Amino acid sequence: MSANSKPQASSRIKPYLAGIGSSAIFGFSFMFTKGALDKLDAWRLIGFRFLLASLVISLLIATRLLKVDLALIPGRSKGKDWRPLLWVALLQPIACFLFETFGVSLTTSSQAGMLIALIPILVIILSAIFLGERPSWQQSTFIVLSVAGVMFIAWQQSATADAANWLGLALIMGAVIAAAFFNIGSRRASAQFTPVEVTCVMMWVGAIVFNLLAVLVHWRAGSLATFFTPLADPQVIGALLYLGIGSSVLAFLLVNYSLSHLPASQSAVFSNLTTVVSIGAGVVFRNEPFYWFHAVGAVAILVGVWGANYFGTDRTLGRGDVHLDQ
Repeated sequence: MSANSKPQASSRIKPYLAGIGSSAIFGFSFMFTKGALDKLDAWRLIGFRFLLASLVISLLIATRLLKVDLALIPGRSKGKDWRPLLWVALLQPIACFLFETFGVSLTTSSQAGMLIALIPILVIILSAIFLGERPSWQQSTFIVLSVAGVMFIAWQQSATADAANWLGLALIMGAVIAAAFFNIGSRRASAQFTPVEVTCVMMWVGAIVFNLLAVLVHWRAGSLATFFTPLADPQVIGALLYLGIGSSVLAFLLVNYSLSHLPASQSAVFSNLTTVVSIGAGVVFRNEPFYWFHAVGAVAILVGVWGANYFGTDRTLGRGDVHLDQ
């Protein structure tokens, strides 16, 4: 009995470590994004990021460091038909990035942060409807506490901000809805596809769509001749390496792995840790101020994430693996 306890404990802790790891990676990504946006526009940054991510994950697959069983041409070659994953990829990264990019440009980051924090709450509702995953009242309480921590920080930071732009808030809400449905979609897809397969399709769809949009934007502006010029800047290259390999390939692999082993509402709550990490990174590496409300909000987030997982429904499901037949 004791011989089996170690591997079982290891398999139980891996999804939690994946959730923490992805949140930490996303938290540091804000620093690299800010630096890169001083050198190039958002369209090329996103496009280059996902192009690098798709090439890296394809190289890892080609060298058999990662394994997939996807048909190159569905219906004409061996492997799984990857087309059911297209709608997952259209939610994340396509819809999420488009809504968030335009939404943040029309409102403040603090106002956006308050709405983004609602993702775990929406995931609770959607997972109960579409997946039949109903969290315990203790888990729901701690998820709400975590969300409240994020919203408290954002509310305090927005005390001197401009009035809300309702179109911007509506677009951010679109990103929230898309992200919540992505959690449901990835969770459901994990019954048939591995986290690597889901991530691979996400990266390639992102690379194709965002680079086409970037080319279109620069073609209309008459600046295609300088499209790749920012790639000569070491700061841009450094940011792309982190965002493309870390925040795209590695982080989304961890997200999809966590979603394949934990209920969607439980996995989604880890996203609030990103706020804590980004605040810490800003203080340590960018000398940004740290206020009392950051500490209060961070404690609420950490306690909320701990409680949501301690009282998580997967404790009654053993390893928490997905068994979805619908």
